[in-house]
Amino acid sequence: MRTVKISRRAFLTGLGLASTAALLSACNTVPASSDSGAAPSQPDSEAPASSAASEMPAQPILSVDEFPITDGSTACIPLIAQIMADTTGLDLETARSAVTTNTTAQAWRNLGLYGNNYGDSVKLIIAYEAPESVKEELKADGDPLEQKAIGRDALVFIVNEDNPVQSLTLQQLKDIYAGTITNWKDVGGKDQEIIAFQRRADSGSQTLFQKLLIQDGPLMEAPTELAPTAMGELVDSIAEYNNSANAIGFSVYYYIDQMYSKPGLRLLAVDGVTPSNETIADQSYPLCNEFYAAILQDSAADSPERRIYEWLSTDAGRSCIEHSGYVAVQ
Repeated sequence: MRTVKISRRAFLTGLGLASTAALLSACNTVPASSDSGAAPSQPDSEAPASSAASEMPAQPILSVDEFPITDGSTACIPLIAQIMADTTGLDLETARSAVTTNTTAQAWRNLGLYGNNYGDSVKLIIAYEAPESVKEELKADGDPLEQKAIGRDALVFIVNEDNPVQSLTLQQLKDIYAGTITNWKDVGGKDQEIIAFQRRADSGSQTLFQKLLIQDGPLMEAPTELAPTAMGELVDSIAEYNNSANAIGFSVYYYIDQMYSKPGLRLLAVDGVTPSNETIADQSYPLCNEFYAAILQDSAADSPERRIYEWLSTDAGRSCIEHSGYVAVQ
C-alpha cells in the first residue's frame, strides 16, 4: 500500500517513498502524514456522523493499491479519506492515516503542472478553487485539467465569543477589510480596535475571501503577523489575540465546524443568516462556493483516477460526500 499523496519534493528526493516502504514492511499500514499547509497533522475532531443518505455501504470499485495519489485542500482531508475508504473497502481509520495534502494552490500545481512528470505523481485532486495566479499558470500550460464541482462550502467569519456583535452585513465586512471601519463600536460592538486577520495569497480560504467578498474592491495589506500561513494558526490567533475580543478572521465552514473547532470562538451571521449545512445547501447564506474534483484531461477511461472522478457524480459518490459532513452538489 502507498500513501495517498506524495509531495513533489518527495518524488525528487525519494525520501517519501523510502519511508513509506519501510513503514509498510514493518506494520503493513499506511503512514500518517502532516499537511504542509495546515496546523494540525490530522483533523482535531471525530468524523461527522453518517447521514441518512449514506447508510448503504459503498461498493468498492478499486483495490487499495490502485487508488491514485491524491492531493487537495486542507479542508478536504476527511473527504479524501472517505473516498479512499468507500472506493477501495479500506477501513476509514487507515484511510485517514494515509491522507496528506499541500496548500490549495500547490495541489492544483502538483496535478496540472507536474502530474505527467513522474510515475508516482498526483493524479487526482479534491480541492477548493485555485487562486487566480495558479489559474494563469495552468492556462499558460494549455489548461491540462478536467474539473467539476462536487460539493459546496462557504466562507465564514470568526470572532471571539465575548464579542457582542452577532451579525455583519457584506458591506460592513468589506469596509472592515478595506480599513474604512476600524472600531467595533461602529458596527454595534465595544469601543475596541478591529484586528482583522487574513490568510496568505496562495491559500484556498484567501482565494474565496477575495472572490466572494472583496471582488475588485480595496483590501488593506495585512502585516505578516496578521496573515498566518496555516488555517489552524489563524483560528488560534483569533482565539488568543491579546486575550481580547477584538479580532476577526475567516475560514471555510467545514474546517471550522468539523475539523478545527476552538473553544472561545463563534461564527458570525452575514446579512442576518447564520452559516450551516442547511443555509449552505440552499445558498441562503451569502458567501457560498463550490469545491472540485480534478484530473488530467488525458486520463484514460479505465484509469483509477477517471473511475473515481466519474464515481463522484453517482448516488454513491454524493452519499460519500454527505457522509463526510459536506454539502454535495446535486
